[in-house]
Amino acid sequence: MMETDRFDEAALPLLGGQDAPPAVLEPGARLPSYIRDHRARLRARFMAGGPDAVPDYELLELVLFRAIPRQDVKPLARSLIERFGDFNRVISAPPARLGDVAGVGEAVIVELKLIEAAAQRLARARVINRPVLSSWQALIDYCQTALAHRETEEFRVLYLDRKNVLIADEAQARGTVDHVPVYPREVVKRALEINASALILVHNHPSGDPTPSAADIEMTLRIRDAAEVLGIVLHDHLIIGKAREVSLKAGGYL
Repeated sequence: MMETDRFDEAALPLLGGQDAPPAVLEPGARLPSYIRDHRARLRARFMAGGPDAVPDYELLELVLFRAIPRQDVKPLARSLIERFGDFNRVISAPPARLGDVAGVGEAVIVELKLIEAAAQRLARARVINRPVLSSWQALIDYCQTALAHRETEEFRVLYLDRKNVLIADEAQARGTVDHVPVYPREVVKRALEINASALILVHNHPSGDPTPSAADIEMTLRIRDAAEVLGIVLHDHLIIGKAREVSLKAGGYL
């Protein structure tokens, strides 16, 4: 994308592993005009056109304005996008990896994790305590928001009541980049504890490819069989990739 901003002054330096120090500008001093004007234009463009009016790095700038109020954050926004790929992957990145980027300190990490938490809660609010089977796309959107960009596997269980209302969404296990340990007995035991009548299993493939493995299919069938003994229905197992998801039910595995 062609650059539209011309800077008459050099950007203030980024310090490796730290946020901009509070002494970059004298107390009470105004921001340089090139930073102040750029921020005003960017905010106005965002408010007029919404998120589609700005590319990922500029959306990230808007977030960073709050974390680093006394510094030009465009170079840092570009560095984060280059390192992780896009806005979603930046806010979903583990704090330790974010901290490896020069210019990122605690304030930046907290701001990014707040955005991630807000996105997940907004998506979750559309499905929790609602009939899941009649709100399937909202459920898919929530699972994508929560899991698509994680760098390690996470296995979640959605517990439903007799009316297929989502009553609990719980992480059962977290693993490595290609493996997560799952214990069918624990899944079913938890269903009994909260009086769930049905389950939907969800886990992600950090590789981005949601094609089910033989182990995925075997584990799903073991949980289905254990649940059936106790009168609990397994509706589906969703595998979440970077850009799409796979339903084991739709694929004929259940």
